[in-house]
Amino acid sequence: MRFIHTADWHLGRYFHGVHLTEDQGTLLREQFLPLVKDEKVDAVVIAGDIYDRAVPPVEAVDLFSEILTKLVEQKVKVLYIAGNHDSAARIGFGSRLMEQSGVFVRGELSRDLSPVIFEDSYGEIAFQLFPYLDPGMVRQVFPASTEEMSLTGFNEANKLVVDEARKVLPEGMRSVAVAHAFLAGGQESDSERPLAVGGSGNVQPGIFKGYDYVALGHLHNPQQVGVPTVRYSGSLMKYSFNEAQTDKCVSVVDIDGEGEVSREDIPLHPARDVRRIRGEFESILSDDTAYPPSEDYIQADLTDKRRVLNVQEQLRRKFPNIMHINWAGLAAVREDMDLPTHKGMERQQLTDEEKFHQFFREKMGREMDEEERAVLADCIREVHKEEREKA
Repeated sequence: MRFIHTADWHLGRYFHGVHLTEDQGTLLREQFLPLVKDEKVDAVVIAGDIYDRAVPPVEAVDLFSEILTKLVEQKVKVLYIAGNHDSAARIGFGSRLMEQSGVFVRGELSRDLSPVIFEDSYGEIAFQLFPYLDPGMVRQVFPASTEEMSLTGFNEANKLVVDEARKVLPEGMRSVAVAHAFLAGGQESDSERPLAVGGSGNVQPGIFKGYDYVALGHLHNPQQVGVPTVRYSGSLMKYSFNEAQTDKCVSVVDIDGEGEVSREDIPLHPARDVRRIRGEFESILSDDTAYPPSEDYIQADLTDKRRVLNVQEQLRRKFPNIMHINWAGLAAVREDMDLPTHKGMERQQLTDEEKFHQFFREKMGREMDEEERAVLADCIREVHKEEREKA
């Protein structure tokens, strides 16, 4: 059995005010669909977060409909589940009807956990689809199983459902679990929505023991958790600047007749990448060799020791899709120039002059010179004189 594991498409995503649906559509049409055809896969598995929000924009729905239609036209089976960003009810709409076309959906959790069973040259293989689960949802669907236990955490909720699903999994059959959860040990990025406060949203990888492959969604960086067969494919695109150094991919998975798994990660390259550049403003603006003009989505980490006026507008001439300016140099200056009196002293204990010195440093990235100090001292003396006269 050969299938593509992908997840976290987040169709309809906004990125620093830019609508990404056009970029997502270009990537899916020009790279993903040809890849499906070239790799001659039997199925495509999407492990949740089809959309970026519960009520997606119309163009995002139209895009997903287009991609599904083209996959069906290629005679490829499609399996997908609801993620925490999706509306489970909306994702599951028309699921029975779509099964006739080879599209298998699990939106809302139900007591029917029967697997989707396919057949290849080795025999049958079962795919069990677990949509995003939270404890409240599980308590509603399985009240008899939870009434005698304290089901408060995500691990307990997911374990209960997976254990129930195993009861209907044919014994000895090769199997794949598809789930959307935060497995303990996984590495987060800035673009995931937290599932719960602290570590209460964590799910232990061991609950999926026994499945030949576990196709996961939720974490946006491609990674395995514990063993190579428990795998996050990562998101379709980079959705935060701390993902700039991470290559996005889909996983092409092969399962042989003995349940042995092999996997190849194939990178995806959007028309506009998400990148961070670092250096002084003048160098970035003038040095086209080190900083070539680009239409990528850019964050500029400026190492200048003082602010530059209208910096984003000036850089936009060279980088029309610059999204964010990070004053890395000013931050370093502030760390190096902490007042000795500030250590162990509350802000209100500083004199008016010391407070202004600190304010000036934070805004300008340098200390006041002698002339500026003299002007400040005169101003403070004048203010204090007026206060005394009013008193």
